[in-house]
Amino acid sequence: MTERRHKDTSSWMSKPAPSTELEAHLGSVPFTLDKELLASKSAKVAALLKENSHESLSYLLRDIPADAETFELVARFCHGYEVHMSTENIVPLICLSFYLGMDENHSSNNLLSKAVTFFEQRVLPSWNEVIKALHVSEKFLQQTMQLGLFDACLQTMIAKASDNPRLLGEPIKLSTNYNDTEDGDDSYRPNARRRLFVLDWQEGLTTLPLQLYEPIIYAMNQHEIPPEYISASIYQYAKKWIFSCDIGVETTSIYKRKSQRNVIETLERLLPHGRELLPCTLLFEMLRGAIDLEASSACRNGLEIRIGKQLDQAKVKDLLIPSQGYTKEVQYDIEYIRRILKIFYGNYKSSDVSGLIIVAELVEEFLAEIAGDTDLMIDTFISLAEMSMAAALGIQRNSDGIYRAIDIYLDKHTYLTEKEKEHVCRVLDFRKLSPEACEHAAKNERLPVRVVVQVLFMAQLQLRDTLTKEVRGYDDKLGKEEEEEEANMGCREDKVRMEMEKMSIKVKELEKECNVMKKEITSSNSRQKVKKGKVNMWKEMKRKFGCMSSMNDFHCQVKKKKVHPKLGI
Repeated sequence: MTERRHKDTSSWMSKPAPSTELEAHLGSVPFTLDKELLASKSAKVAALLKENSHESLSYLLRDIPADAETFELVARFCHGYEVHMSTENIVPLICLSFYLGMDENHSSNNLLSKAVTFFEQRVLPSWNEVIKALHVSEKFLQQTMQLGLFDACLQTMIAKASDNPRLLGEPIKLSTNYNDTEDGDDSYRPNARRRLFVLDWQEGLTTLPLQLYEPIIYAMNQHEIPPEYISASIYQYAKKWIFSCDIGVETTSIYKRKSQRNVIETLERLLPHGRELLPCTLLFEMLRGAIDLEASSACRNGLEIRIGKQLDQAKVKDLLIPSQGYTKEVQYDIEYIRRILKIFYGNYKSSDVSGLIIVAELVEEFLAEIAGDTDLMIDTFISLAEMSMAAALGIQRNSDGIYRAIDIYLDKHTYLTEKEKEHVCRVLDFRKLSPEACEHAAKNERLPVRVVVQVLFMAQLQLRDTLTKEVRGYDDKLGKEEEEEEANMGCREDKVRMEMEKMSIKVKELEKECNVMKKEITSSNSRQKVKKGKVNMWKEMKRKFGCMSSMNDFHCQVKKKKVHPKLGI
């Protein structure tokens, strides 16, 4: 293909130039061009030839804003050869054809319209092709902006990201096996729901230079693309352009550090404000990068605010930010942590105190970590301890964590006087020490004598309170048992009373039934007496009429005839 292409172009690239031809050098590549053919397609070349300005035409070709490959495509088109357009050359080809005035007003079916049609039909519909075209446009960014090519790419990317925000990358969440991993950095990974479908465009946007990446992400923020996807893309960009390099190495060039500083400051401005868009550990990583690169105070403050709003998700090692500067009086930078704590307490509005407890415990663990630093000042240690204690006011939790940090601090700072030790122990609330901590403190030789006495006194008070509570609890138990017994007695009495009432009701019902039965019996007896009287009177009448001869006679004056056995009469 290269040999055929060379044969096609050899007739106009290397021959000696007749009067109608023009020799030009673009970079180190010589070109022999037909002025008439070039002018037939280029309005700018035609205008210069019309003025008979051969010298101006030479300057035009020498200062043309294009590389040799792009100019070769234009020359091929002017000389009637086929032009091979691709995503990699279409943007500079459009810029050069526009610069030379190769539009439809000068010549029909010209190069500019062909290139724009290819750009609209073959590049814009594909996310991948747009990314490739943007990579090439970096060299011609100003022209790309002026011609609207970048805006066209931007609009199509916004539309595609609105339909499928995963084009920016999966949101970064805490891994489910976080507790089982020792390396916390490996615990934060993109959401694995689509891990089986690994697409090459997922890393595409983060490969763009900052001058292209910044306006794209800014526009996506304005068009309300889900912030968790934007945040994921921003972190991946920082990981690629900052964290993959040794930003803390002193041999890093000034230019590279300046470039990285510009990246971290830009990313902080682009990062959406919201809780849990990025894990707290990753925000701390960005903050450490900003500190190492000596980023602006606005950049560092912005990251501190984001961290402070979700400090309850941090781990102790996140807070261990090494000190900067030449002196490095202390091992870790305490001022950043103090500011972040103030931001957390100032923004905590929830009625749930669990977040306060988590941060208080976090500070206690942090104090225990930094207490071994022999350069840690007393006032700095006390201020952090007081912030932890203040957050725990009104919350039922012990002070064992603060006691542990104080014990480590006193162990590593043996040069402290008795008064200074008492000053350190001032932040400790002895009333909230657990029995185990009280027992340890009572035998702790590092504590001042006055503090040990206070601990013993509080231990006695706790013992007395415990005994009082146990006695009171026993009395309350007896009282409850008596009340329950009385209640049970009352219940039994009520039950008996209810049973008696039921029996009384049944007795009354039986009495009513008995009365009814008595009435029925009485009425029945009276009817029988009346009937008996009637029978006696009838007998008396029969007796009077002589109809009763014997007890077996029932008919008056009628006597039975004897029937002769033979005659039947």
